[in-house]
Order: sequence, then structure tokens, then C-alpha cells
Amino acid sequence: MRGRTDSSCLSVIGVPVRTVKAGVSVNCPDGSNSEGSYRLVTTLPDARRYPADRLVRLCHERWEHESAYYALRHAILHGRVLRSHDPAGVEQEMWALSTPCQLLRRTMVEAAESQPGTDPDRSGFTIALQTARDLVACAEGVFEQGIGEIGRRVLSALSPAQRTRVSTRKVKSPVSRYAERKPDGRPEAARAWPR
Repeated sequence: MRGRTDSSCLSVIGVPVRTVKAGVSVNCPDGSNSEGSYRLVTTLPDARRYPADRLVRLCHERWEHESAYYALRHAILHGRVLRSHDPAGVEQEMWALSTPCQLLRRTMVEAAESQPGTDPDRSGFTIALQTARDLVACAEGVFEQGIGEIGRRVLSALSPAQRTRVSTRKVKSPVSRYAERKPDGRPEAARAWPR
């Protein structure tokens, strides 16, 4: 392991990686504090190009990807599985699903950007999807200049500003090959983030 000045070090675990050590301290509205030490493992070795503090901050954004996969699985597919039984068919179905999903996400971002200071994370995917379905069914207003009807409906029902996660994920499955998380002083449930 070779240490770096930004609290990270280079190592090899099958592939070359960089381990970033991060201390996290959370002051909750009820006055309680929670502290912990975490390690982030990345394949981005260049500390100048990818500073450790920036990687730690971006780690919180990874939850947005999970929300996008959730929207794809549950809002569009309603929990159904793909129908194809061969790799080419699965690839075709994935492109067919990801294309409208990406178009809706782009529309949501454009709508949020039309109101300066609005975080696109506050835009509701389900609202955008339902509005698109309504417009296609009526064959009206699908292609408009500006943010269009989808953008207007998304902006009319923005979610509250996102807060940073406080608690770690836990094993929820009754039968799991992973050990249950041991008590370590971190909150058992997410708490409201101070504004």
C-alpha cells in the first residue's frame, strides 16, 4: 500500500484500487451526534484528478442511480420481468425501456433548470411518466416548445429538497449469506437533516 497526502492509499485487490478513508460526522436536529469512519474503494487512482473529498461527496449521489433503477423496474415495468429468453432479445428490451426513461429524465432536468436553483432530484419520475402516458393516449401536446406539459406538471409537484443519508443500509432478507450489521453507534433509522 502506498499512502497519499489526501488520506487515500493505493492497493491491489485483484485490480489496482485506491482506498479513501473518510470520517463522517452528523449532527441531527434532536441534538444527537453520530460519527463513523468509512472506506471508499475506487478504481480511480489519480488523486489530483479525483480528489478524495470529492469522491466522498459523490458517494452520496450514488443513491440517485438506485432511484433510477427503481423507477425503471417499478414505475415502468410494474415489477414484471423481461419477456425475452435470449441475450439479443434482452438487449433489445433494455434499449426499448431505457430510451423513454432517458427522454423523461432529460425533460425533468430541463424543467428544473428552467427555474434557477431547483435541484433536478426534486422532480418526480412517476409524474413525468404518467403525464407522458396521458399525452400519448390523447395525442395532444407531445411535442411543444420549451418545457412542455410534462415539465409543467413535474414543476407543479416538486418533492422537498433531498437530505443526505444518515443510516447505512441493512440486510432485510430473513435468510441471507451476509452477517447482520453489528451495533456501532450509528442511527438505526434515517433522521431529518437540518435545513
